[in-house]
Amino acid sequence: MTIESSLPTEPRRLDPVPFYIPVMGTVSRPSRTLKYGDTFIVTDSHGDIGISVGDPDGLFHSDTRFISRLELLLNGEHPLLLGSNVRDDNSMLAVDLTNPDFYVDGQIVLQKDLIHVARAIFLWRGTAYQRIALRNHSDRSIAFDLSLNFQNDFADLFEVRGIKRERRGTSASKVIAADQVLLSYHGLDGVPRRTRLIFDPAPTTLSSASASYRIELDPHEAMPIFLAIACNEPSVQRPVPFLRGLLAAHRELRTTSRGMTTVETSNDLFNEVLCRSAADLCMLMTDTPQGRYPYAGIPWYSTTFGRDGLITALQMLWCDPNIARGVLRRLAAFQSKISDAASDAEPGKILHEMRSGEMAALGEVPFGLYYGSVDSTPLFVLLAGLYAERTGDDETLIELWPAIEAALHWIDHSGDIDRDGFVEYYRQTENGLANQGWKDSYDAIFHADGRCAEGPIALAEVQGYVFAAKQVAARCARRLKRAEFANKLDAEARRLAERFDAAFWWPELETYALALDGAKEPCRVRTSNAGQVLFSGIARPERAGLVADGLLGPRFFSGWGIRTVARGEVRYNPMSYHNGSVWPHDNALIVLGLARYGFKRPVAQVMQGLFDAATYMDLRRLPELFCGFQRERRRGPTLYPVACAPQAWASAAPFALIEATLGLEFQPQTNEIHLRNPRLPKFLEEVILRNLQVGGSSIDLKVRRHADDVSLEVLEARGKIQASVILSA
Repeated sequence: MTIESSLPTEPRRLDPVPFYIPVMGTVSRPSRTLKYGDTFIVTDSHGDIGISVGDPDGLFHSDTRFISRLELLLNGEHPLLLGSNVRDDNSMLAVDLTNPDFYVDGQIVLQKDLIHVARAIFLWRGTAYQRIALRNHSDRSIAFDLSLNFQNDFADLFEVRGIKRERRGTSASKVIAADQVLLSYHGLDGVPRRTRLIFDPAPTTLSSASASYRIELDPHEAMPIFLAIACNEPSVQRPVPFLRGLLAAHRELRTTSRGMTTVETSNDLFNEVLCRSAADLCMLMTDTPQGRYPYAGIPWYSTTFGRDGLITALQMLWCDPNIARGVLRRLAAFQSKISDAASDAEPGKILHEMRSGEMAALGEVPFGLYYGSVDSTPLFVLLAGLYAERTGDDETLIELWPAIEAALHWIDHSGDIDRDGFVEYYRQTENGLANQGWKDSYDAIFHADGRCAEGPIALAEVQGYVFAAKQVAARCARRLKRAEFANKLDAEARRLAERFDAAFWWPELETYALALDGAKEPCRVRTSNAGQVLFSGIARPERAGLVADGLLGPRFFSGWGIRTVARGEVRYNPMSYHNGSVWPHDNALIVLGLARYGFKRPVAQVMQGLFDAATYMDLRRLPELFCGFQRERRRGPTLYPVACAPQAWASAAPFALIEATLGLEFQPQTNEIHLRNPRLPKFLEEVILRNLQVGGSSIDLKVRRHADDVSLEVLEARGKIQASVILSA
């Protein structure tokens, strides 16, 4: 028998995929992340930038990299890592280093572990602050050289992601004072960008790419070196001193979470997960002219994303409705008023993504203000209505009502491309996103035989979003004394539910089709999208039970969570972005859907899996996604190499799980809080909610597990407020 090699004689060149995020190499040092406003920094575990091959690290501001390399050396050598930690509140990165053995002519002239180097890094108002504290722990004087090598490429974020540009602007670097270097770039968009490095004290020698210090320390003597890296700050303005900036950053972080409900449980590890999630959300929250907005994630999505912000706000609505108010007001301000094919914009459509970098300004990527999202618009209406019902804030509802009506008009007209009663997407130019639901990979929407669906494409979960949006908008319309409009919306929601069941339900699969393609052929594929159908409430109860059974079966449930695509489907790949991986936010929405239909045992099962996964994650941080491999004993989950961490809707997922398992409902008109069929998973004996607010009053509650039942205790009430458990069949 002759065996022929299946390997090609030449490397096969793959067709380029728009906006694909490449993996350039293995990560040799773990990354560390900080963010403040429109600035974020990604360093390695040493606090360095640009040392590990293929890492997306750097100091970024407004979608541009302002430092691409920052390397600390002792006597020309990399120091040894002792430890590296981000503070629990994400305010600062602390790195402890020490010297290696230094040799001269084969002889050790300085033993390792005598010089302690403590790096402290934080961000505040467009500037990265760093303190390098040096201490001699030996019993004799030590002299050595410390150098900081730096450079910048002023790369647009999309260049960092792998897009090649034919032309770029002009760069320059120069020493402008004994303690300062200016790196500058004049972009093709005509915008000047500047990075200013300020050293204190002034280095022994300073060039346009390196600062060097000759250090002499007596026994146990210490000295600090400070470095401030300012992004686009006026050259005449000097950054505030290190300690003053650090205290100011701490104060601002504390105010971010003020008023939010806090959660404490009997499980210390789950408390760590919740604390990290809350800290990550606080870090991702960004001040905008319309209010605070959760930027989607670091490093690739640190900007306003419509879908991400809306889903994050939905998950956090029970414990911090102020997030929803900022999201709604910002997206209403950028709601499209025009039709523009290049940006997939249509009147009434809600923003998908906005960018402020050079490539967006030049139209090299379409994301300056980009509207290629089919679900942001119905999710906007849904969140607006749920926010009004959660808070009783009719003033904001009235303010948003014109945007809500415009969004509903888009849903019924431009959103229904072929007038079949379903909302579809189809990009208007080849530069837009091919898939415009939350699974927006080019191959995420496919048929059972593996063929990619061609548009216009109607996604199953989007029809559910529209259904729920019209129902809640109808209730809001009645509050605004618009009964006729409310009746119209209710009737439309009922008709949509009937059409949806007829077109999307497939008895052979015992689930809903992923989508309808442009020829109205269903994508008969088992996917997690059916779980989000439950979230919206459009599913018939008998269908919901079958969907729930399937999602918790071995095809879907990996032991860590529900996969995006069931094992056995033709495109299933546990290492893919959307076709077999596990996304925490997707699981959280599914869990909310399971709870809606009363399936509390599956809620506990998914919650247990995600909790177990989080215990294996760095910093107890749930990432954007992880691989969908089946759980094995004594092994943690497999990470996805370029997942964003933190990611806003992943950070919000644990709070949505709490909402689902407790069955939280709010009645602001009567200041009542209901816990409908609450049930705690086995890893939680009790949950304490503090500062749970409704109608201007607040309450502290303790929920305790007794086998499959729970007890409710009011710890403290402030104002006129009631809390009760409702048990229903």
